[in-house]
Formats: sequence, C-alpha cells, structure tokens
Amino acid sequence: MAELTFDQLHWKPSHNPWAVAITVTLATFMEVLDTSIANVALPHMAGSLGASQEEATWVLTSYLVASAIILPISGWLSNRFGRKRFYMSCVAMFTVCSLLCGIAQTLPMLIAARILQGLGGGGLATSEQAILADTFPIEKRGQAFALYGMAVVVAPAIGPTLGGWITDNFNWHWIFFINLPVGILSLYLSNRMVEDPPFLKARKEASKHLKVDFMGLGLVALGVGFLEFTLDKGQEKDWFGDPMIRATAALAVCLLVFFAYWEWNHPDPIVDLKLLKNRNFGTAVFLQLILGMVLFGSTVLIPQYLQVLLGYTAERAGMVLSPAGFLMMAMMFVAGRTVGKMDPRLMVCLAYIGTAIGIYNLTQLDLTTSFAHVTVLRMLQVIALPFIFIPISTLNYVGVPATKTNQISSLSNFARNLGGSAGTALLTTYIARSSQVHQAALAANVVPGSVQYNLYMDRMKAVFMRGGMPSAQASKAAVGEAYRMMVRQASMLSYKNAFAILAFAVLLLSPLPFLMRLPPNRKAVPGAKAPEPVPKELAAH
Repeated sequence: MAELTFDQLHWKPSHNPWAVAITVTLATFMEVLDTSIANVALPHMAGSLGASQEEATWVLTSYLVASAIILPISGWLSNRFGRKRFYMSCVAMFTVCSLLCGIAQTLPMLIAARILQGLGGGGLATSEQAILADTFPIEKRGQAFALYGMAVVVAPAIGPTLGGWITDNFNWHWIFFINLPVGILSLYLSNRMVEDPPFLKARKEASKHLKVDFMGLGLVALGVGFLEFTLDKGQEKDWFGDPMIRATAALAVCLLVFFAYWEWNHPDPIVDLKLLKNRNFGTAVFLQLILGMVLFGSTVLIPQYLQVLLGYTAERAGMVLSPAGFLMMAMMFVAGRTVGKMDPRLMVCLAYIGTAIGIYNLTQLDLTTSFAHVTVLRMLQVIALPFIFIPISTLNYVGVPATKTNQISSLSNFARNLGGSAGTALLTTYIARSSQVHQAALAANVVPGSVQYNLYMDRMKAVFMRGGMPSAQASKAAVGEAYRMMVRQASMLSYKNAFAILAFAVLLLSPLPFLMRLPPNRKAVPGAKAPEPVPKELAAH
C-alpha cells in the first residue's frame, strides 16, 4: 500500500463533529444502561423463567464472555469491513437482540439472545472511541471524550434505580424493550452522520487482498472466552479446587500465550500487539488494566456492602450511587475543558492521588453508616475520575499512526474490561476468604461467661422475651443473634481492608503517567507536507 498523503491523514468530517459525537454517544448510553439494568432484574428473571439464582447468572456471564471475545478483534473487523459498516452492524445486532431478549420465554433462549447481544455491545465502545479520535483534532479530543464519558458514568448511575422501577411497575421484559427506540434512532443518525476517513477506506481496500487469520480468530475467541469464564465463575466454584476451573484456566493460559506468539509474527494480525511497544499506548493499556480492576471492583463492593450488611434494597443502593454519577458528569465537562490547559500527565497523577484518598475514605463505613454519609463518601471517591479518564484517552493516541486508531480503541477497552473482570473476581474472593479469617479472630475473643458477654446475652434474651418468646427459645435466639452480629462485623472488616488495598493500588499508579509523551502542540497547516509520513509497513497493517 502506498504512503498516505497529508490530506488523507488530516481529513475532516463532512458533518459537525459534535453532531457525530452525540450520535455515537447515544449508542454508548443504550449499551451501558442495559447492562446495569440487567443486574438489578436478575432475581425477577429467575423467578419468571423457573430458574435458580445460579442458573440465572448465566444471563450476565454469557453477555460478558461474548463482549470480551469481540473486544480485542473489533479493531481488525473495523479495518476489514469498514468502521461505519461494522459500527452500524453492532448497533443493529444489539437492538434486534434486545427484542429477542425481551420476548424470551425460556432461559436458554434468553442466554442465546444475550450472547448475540454481547457480540454487538462489545464492538460499540471500541468503534465509538476510534470515531471520536478521528473526528476531532488533538486539542479538542478531551472535550469529545468528556461527552462520551458522561454517557459512560450517567448510565450506570441511573440504571439500578430505573431497573428497579421498571421491574416493580411493569416486568423485566421491558428493560430490553426500552432499547428499541434508542437503537433505531442511533441507526438512523449513524447512517447520516458517521463516515469513514479516506485512510480507513484505503486500509479496507488493501485488506481485501490479505488472507483472513482464522487461526488468530479462533485462538483469541477461545482463549478470552475461557479466561472470562474462569474469572466470572472462579469464586463460585472454589477456584482451583474445582476441576472445571483448573481446566479452563489452563486452556486460557495456553491459548493466549500461543495467540500472542502467533499474532506477533503474523503479517496481518487480528490484534496488533506490536502497538504495545509505543510508550504512550503501552503505559495507557497498563493503566487501563489496573484502573479497571480498581474501579469496577469498588463499584461492585459498595452496592454489595449496602445490600448485604446494611439491608438496602437494590433500588435504594442504586440511589446511593446515582448522585456520584451526576457529579462525574459535571466533572467530565470540567476535565474536558482543562485537559488542554495543563500537563495532562500531571493532571492524571494528581487525580490518582485524589482517587486514592477518596477510596480510602470508604474505610469509614461501618454497620451504622447513614444513607447521606455513604452517598457523600461515594461522591468523594469518584470526583477525580474524569481527570484520569479523559487525559489517558487523549494521550492514548499520541505517536500512533492514524490507521491504527481502531486497534488502539479495541485494545484499551479490552484491557479495561479485562481488568474489571479480574478485579471483581479477586475482590469477591478476598472478601469471602478474609471474612472467614476475621470471623475466626473475633470468635477467639468471645469469652462465654465474661461480664460483657453475659450482659449482651441478657439484653438480647430480654428483647426476644418481650416479643413473646419462651425463655429457653429466647436464649437460643440470643446466641444466634450474637453469631449473626459477629459474621456481619467480620464482613465489615473485610470490606474495610479491601478498600484500603484498593486505595494503595491506585496510589502506586500516580507516578506512571509521566512515562507518557505529551501530544504535539503544533497544528497542521493546510497544504503543507506531512512531517512524518506513515511507512508502507505500518500503513499496510
């Protein structure tokens, strides 16, 4: 393939860039909202479909596995078939499969529809970020990613509350039906607004003569699928104590190691791993991986804490998270306007420190924490996140050829989602195992016959007897209540320790942004010669 011309590399879209940004953000909002709503409605699905709670979790697992499989190869698919065509196909698949999920009458039918929906939803985020990166010049990408980020944070904020309201007042089928009008509108606007840059069209034409890497496709699909299954089901099946988890983990490692070797030496790789040699992108992928572990993990821990230990309903737990989502939306706008006015690496460093402090504040949670207090703590935890997300998304593309934006988006999103799955699995395991350790330690300090123990048991026995219990039964109930309180306190200590570990992990990330290069300050002059033409080897891949 010939070298790309200056006009091809500095293409401008035909429509207003902000109209394009709003168009692609609409589909993002639909996909993220649907995911958060489905989590809340899971018990309702299990009840109406006659499935157990464990069987119903496959509604979530099947989507996550399918989404994880499509993420790393979506950049290659965009180059192969055209980004606009691939993006619209993902929107159409997600919308049609939402209808199939809504009309499903059996669990197998719902899971099959969710797998196809996951394939469509997984390809959306990578295409959207690549579209924004190509549509906006470097100096305005921060504001564009801020708009995109608003949809990413607002949808999960209102999802649990909206999902609870829909399932309580209608039924779970409607959490999928609400995607239909949004999907149809997104398809119409995408067809009108979105277009492929000339260099992507040239890339698509060149790739027609290359053979499809079916070996790479098979390796990444199976490897990522086994890995996602291992992470999602590990704690539930006691990790490596279960032969199935041992087998899937071993298969995932072997397949992914061979996949990395195969793709590194392939002339037209499905996933261009050599991009990781770029300092900015390699650092950004690592930051996205760890950040995904921390942020997804904390987002799972807080609702669990509220529902398991404080007795909140799913809807009320969602109301705790909602104000933080709207605060993040406002801060996205601020971060988008600020990113071009200061060193983005310094901004990310300070934001990591602020986020670490916010997460550490969550160690204040106890069994008597009020609704208002936990809401404020959650808001303090997320207030600095936009100042991490937007600069990293901007620095991600520095020094990378324009023809590689699709691959950049797919790999960075895959790293964040993989980190989220790993973080959730590790934290869930830590909470379960640590609770047992704390429970044993607390039990060792309970001395039957001590003054404090006798006072507590007498008080609880009196409470039960006032409720009408006989004396003997009240004594047994008091012992049960003491055990239940000890278990809650052991869990509370585990959550506190988990938040402290997360805060320390985020703090360790704070110096790493300075490994990245700053974007160039100079703007392109129309008609000038491109300072760094793209070599044939890079353009061809």
